[in-house]
Amino acid sequence: MSAEVRTAEGGTVHAAGTPVRRRGEALESAIYGAALQQLTTDGYARLTMEGVAAAAQTGKAALYRRWSSKEELVMDALRAALPPARPAPDTGSLRGDLLEVVAGLRAAMFSDLGAAVRAIMSEIDHQRARVFLELVQEQVVDPTTALIAEVLDRGTARGEVRPGAVSPLVTDVVPALMLYRIKLCGGGAVELDPAEIVDEVLLPIVRR
Repeated sequence: MSAEVRTAEGGTVHAAGTPVRRRGEALESAIYGAALQQLTTDGYARLTMEGVAAAAQTGKAALYRRWSSKEELVMDALRAALPPARPAPDTGSLRGDLLEVVAGLRAAMFSDLGAAVRAIMSEIDHQRARVFLELVQEQVVDPTTALIAEVLDRGTARGEVRPGAVSPLVTDVVPALMLYRIKLCGGGAVELDPAEIVDEVLLPIVRR
């Protein structure tokens, strides 16, 4: 196999002189992956464009052609990694549906993406974190509260939920509780047991 040298423009060159470059989605995916990995291992403050470029095996120029700052890069990396909205579960019971929703939210919070978001939230002040918080609200929290509302509305139709019990305040309870336990109490996945949250918090609020 011939030797290769990495170029400043984001590719490699064989000893014979033929450039070999990743372009488009392949290069972008490598950059996003490197940015999220740096966030989870080193934190936001220590993340640098140079470090991301090195981890993605590309050059700084490839990053700066697309993003003028690490904030822009991290925002796009988070957007690319966020999963699409999923349909509400339908297990046939209110408790079963709520367990699936809460378990899904917990999995998201303790995924690699969740770890990257927590690194950002724990390191930067509220004003600088606002843009990241808005993204999490729009892509994670709002879809979760919508799922909870749909599940509770279905439970109301089946007679499992007290009429008038479903409100924005009620649908906010689960994500608010989980974020509080993680951010302010240092809670881990064990402390966020879906059965406890559903049985001890949510169901007593909405049941007949």
